[in-house]
Amino acid sequence: MSSIKIECVLPKNCRCGESPVWEETFNSLLFVDIPAKTVFRWNSLTKQVQQVTLDAPVSSVALRQSGGYVATVGTKFCALNWEDQSTVVLATVDKDKKNNRFNDGKVDPAGRYFAGTMAEETAPAVLERHQGSLYSLFANHHVEKYFDQVDISNGLDWSLDHKIFYYIDSLSYSVDAFDYDLQTGQIFNRRSVYKLEKEEQIPDGMCIDAEGKLWVACYNGGRVIRLDPETGKRLQTVKLPVDKTTSCCFGGKDYSEMYVTCARDGMDPEALLRQPEAGGIFKITGLGVKGICPYPYAG
Repeated sequence: MSSIKIECVLPKNCRCGESPVWEETFNSLLFVDIPAKTVFRWNSLTKQVQQVTLDAPVSSVALRQSGGYVATVGTKFCALNWEDQSTVVLATVDKDKKNNRFNDGKVDPAGRYFAGTMAEETAPAVLERHQGSLYSLFANHHVEKYFDQVDISNGLDWSLDHKIFYYIDSLSYSVDAFDYDLQTGQIFNRRSVYKLEKEEQIPDGMCIDAEGKLWVACYNGGRVIRLDPETGKRLQTVKLPVDKTTSCCFGGKDYSEMYVTCARDGMDPEALLRQPEAGGIFKITGLGVKGICPYPYAG
């Protein structure tokens, strides 16, 4: 087992850093700061950070096959042109729920952009419950609604054979699986594959590795955990020097590095003194496992 190294590569002070996505073309990490309404692009070679600030909370970002990016902004699926910092609305959801916003999102292996909603929080993880839904934006801009009654729609990914969809509704403290039809984008037969233990706290963002195991960032738990979705067992825990770990993705040369986002909203001054790197971007090396490249939105 190679020795694991954890470093804060970008001390950013994000209020709520989320949705890390590796963009191989630019050797860059994309991520968002939700309440700051900002998408960031950090170049791992030059260490330069670029940003685009939008007009509503931006909760996830993804690559787009035709160039540029897509993002979930407020309750809208948007196309994002990085060069001129403009957005085009592709679709809007939850029109009857003025207090809702999108949360985590990710593109499936067929190029559909899956993302779920939640009620706006009054404090971190404090909100009106059962207000969210899970959606996907197809390449033709059709929006599919899968189910509602969601608390905090969060981490999502797909099995390596594209037959299972993994999903987290944070306040269920569970990682769930669905049978998944790649051709139609339909999901069915929901079941839990892992229930979080008390000290692991709240399941947040998630990604899959090249061995088909899941990595889950544990909000307030200060860790990422590696799970085997077939056995329901936790295989590994990697603790970070910050409590509010929010999401994770693989990136870097041959996807052998893990990048972890975190938050500082909800921390008191004393906690911020103890965790000066809260809100930064962390890189974990030496995990001995690689990730897979993200899928781009096909529309």
